[in-house]
Amino acid sequence: MKMVKSLILGSAAGLIAMSGAQAADLPVKAKAVEYVRICSLYGAGFFYIPGTDTCIKLGGYVRVDTTFNGGIYGQPAWSGDLGQQNRYRDYYASRSRMALTVDTRTATEYGVVRTFGQADFQFTTQGNTTVNPNLFTGSPSIGTSTGLLNSPGEGYVAVEMVFIQFAGFTFGKSASAYATPWHGYPGNNNSYLLGGHDTVTGVNNIQYTAQFGNGVSATIGLDDPVTFNRTAVYNLGLGLGFAGTGANTYAGVHAPDVVGNIRVDQAWGLFQISAAAHEVSGSYNILNTVAAPAGGVGVAAGAPTALSEISGHPDTKWGGSVMAALQIKNLPTGAGDDIKIDATYAKGDTKNVISTSAASPSFAMFGGTGRPGAYQSIGFGATTDAVYLPALNGGTGDLKLTEAWGVRGAFNHNWDPYWSSSLFGSASWVKYNGNALDLTSAKGQYCAVYVTGKAVSADFTCNPDFSVYQVGVVTRWTPVKNLTFSAEVGAFFLDQKYTGAVATAGGPGAPKPGGAGAVYEFKDQSTVYLNVRAQRNF
Repeated sequence: MKMVKSLILGSAAGLIAMSGAQAADLPVKAKAVEYVRICSLYGAGFFYIPGTDTCIKLGGYVRVDTTFNGGIYGQPAWSGDLGQQNRYRDYYASRSRMALTVDTRTATEYGVVRTFGQADFQFTTQGNTTVNPNLFTGSPSIGTSTGLLNSPGEGYVAVEMVFIQFAGFTFGKSASAYATPWHGYPGNNNSYLLGGHDTVTGVNNIQYTAQFGNGVSATIGLDDPVTFNRTAVYNLGLGLGFAGTGANTYAGVHAPDVVGNIRVDQAWGLFQISAAAHEVSGSYNILNTVAAPAGGVGVAAGAPTALSEISGHPDTKWGGSVMAALQIKNLPTGAGDDIKIDATYAKGDTKNVISTSAASPSFAMFGGTGRPGAYQSIGFGATTDAVYLPALNGGTGDLKLTEAWGVRGAFNHNWDPYWSSSLFGSASWVKYNGNALDLTSAKGQYCAVYVTGKAVSADFTCNPDFSVYQVGVVTRWTPVKNLTFSAEVGAFFLDQKYTGAVATAGGPGAPKPGGAGAVYEFKDQSTVYLNVRAQRNF
């Protein structure tokens, strides 16, 4: 009995020991893993930032494109070495870009709070369109070019949209309240379809949007005009160059642009009316007149002198523009087909007509000639918001606002789920009011200054008005979702209004010849380009 009792007690002790050992070997309960959760509130691609109620979406694209006989993204050969067709021009220019976007949204009692940003990492053909040594200098008369940041292993980062949205307000760098949803891209790939407004890369602004229901909305905003809504103001007292351009003598910004739209979005499409008020101001009457020589370092034309402040200045004027836009969807030509069109009138706000995704161009194009004794032909057009000729130079001293009109649009057709094409075009007109014999008008003062120091032919007539026309077609192939290959062919036509011929000592600038023997006939000009692109969205 004693032996049995000892056996039972020993077995119980062993079981207790084993139980303790097993308990000691059990792992401590781990903290629950917080897996990423899909956020379905704002569409595909959003997920919750772990530990928050904020949804985030990461996206972007990689784009590679090349333009033949033009600049990056389909810029026509309408100025510079490309326009001159000289030996320094690049016959093609390429850019590789990766865009990264970050979109965050949080639901609050005031509505959705949203932040958005886009950065572009890119490498471009150095110089973009030219290897002219004058571009690769530090001369302030030439300025800084991002094309110079593209040496081997370099490239640069560009900032597009960066904004916050809250309770109907938008703060930051975003599309202007004046803009259409398609900006300057009704159907084209190129970034140079003129004829209307374009802030596709964003402008610093504050704006408020009110939704009235049934697709009706209205937006009002204040835009910073310095970068995205100014062309040039010419002080004609400084003179005009061979191609009719002068130093930009805009004063500092005193007031933002006041912009807004009323918009109707329906199943059939969109209709929008936009308006903008834009301040135009000149700096001073007396400014530096002689720029540093090409490639040299010196004071730029239009820079202030010790006499500038006491010389006075023209009074500021307000200009502006209006735009009507229409999109028609559900066309009988095919699923997803549409037409987009917008038309603009501007006075003192030429950027809203002669607009690209960057600066507004002036035009200087050269071609052949059949005129006896002429070296070549030239066509040019100066893009300005206003001109003025100070009283001390024989003028009226006030700003003469430039007028402009534009229309552009596209028909977009889907052949099947993989192939699509767009036919697009635009027309733009720029006008300097008055006539060449009226010295109180913009045209009269402009022409009186242009002929100074130049030898003009007997049949010469002066008229700085001009118009430009564009037409093109692009075809896209999307073999798999979010991967598209496209090719675009476009033509650009410059209709200038001068007649006769001109010669001057300086000429149009090296490498073109100047002097009395270098005669250039005034003539309309044109050019064509080809752009090819591959793009992968993610």
